Amino acid sequence: MEMSIASAAILLFLIMDPLGNIPVFLTLLKNLSAARRRIVLLRELVIALVVLLVFLYAGQWLLKLLHLRQESVSIAGGIVLFLIGIRMIFPPSEGIFGELPDGEPFIVPMAIPCIAGPSTIAALMLLGSDNPGRLGEWTIALLVAWGATAVLLLGATTLYRALGERTLNAVERLMGMLLVAISVQMFLDGIKSYLAAA
Repeated sequence: MEMSIASAAILLFLIMDPLGNIPVFLTLLKNLSAARRRIVLLRELVIALVVLLVFLYAGQWLLKLLHLRQESVSIAGGIVLFLIGIRMIFPPSEGIFGELPDGEPFIVPMAIPCIAGPSTIAALMLLGSDNPGRLGEWTIALLVAWGATAVLLLGATTLYRALGERTLNAVERLMGMLLVAISVQMFLDGIKSYLAAA
């Protein structure tokens, strides 16, 4: 997967889907005070970033440990990304990530899988294993995508009031369509690489 820092940042931002996560986050945090809500959100964002950095830098080693080929990660990431994209376009009644637990969330489902989901992890592992010499660039791309996600989620209440639920739903469906297209390309790239290496 040969791409620029900007392309990687946009891809990661789309996969993280902060606009689509705004209703989920607001629902999870609705019973908390404004001050506590911000603390919990910052904590979950930092946990997600740490998890993503671990997979970016340890992804190549993990693939070797599990005897997985890069093509497998590309194909699997494409499939998972496709399923998430479809659920963004046609969301089930319980939401993209299913029923949400009561009380203050911790790690699940905010940090994982809302921000650091399987597709984001797969994309980072793929970037790191395909171009291990560009880990610094992929780190910058991840930080840019994570920073943009953090800004949107920290301003979730204001954004939700300004745009409204219908606009956010429309944007989420549009992002879902983009993710489906990206997922198909990831899948096809994995198949192509596998056939070329076979």
